[in-house]
Amino acid sequence: MKLLFICSRNKWRSLTAEKIFHGFNGYEVRSAGTEEGARIKVTAGHMGWADIIFAMEKKHVRRLRERFSSECSGKRLICLNIPDDFEFMDEELIEILKERVSGYMEVPE
Repeated sequence: MKLLFICSRNKWRSLTAEKIFHGFNGYEVRSAGTEEGARIKVTAGHMGWADIIFAMEKKHVRRLRERFSSECSGKRLICLNIPDDFEFMDEELIEILKERVSGYMEVPE
């Protein structure tokens, strides 16, 4: 299963998700951001690669659908509703990510 996590700048939320889910249960995981200054900016290639796309906020879902409408077609695009209130590998962020993603797939303990 190929998972793509999206936030704004790909520095804290989506990068944390990539680190905690990568390799678990055989998942392939990537992360990217929607903004110009993102560490890794999301591309059509990312969108085509992913089986499931997890966006941190509704604005990310909207941006993905606007920029990559054909690549979004038929994809599971899920909003996790996680605000930009956390830093990289924040323990509370990790718990929230596991809790919200667990509704869609198996997560690490």
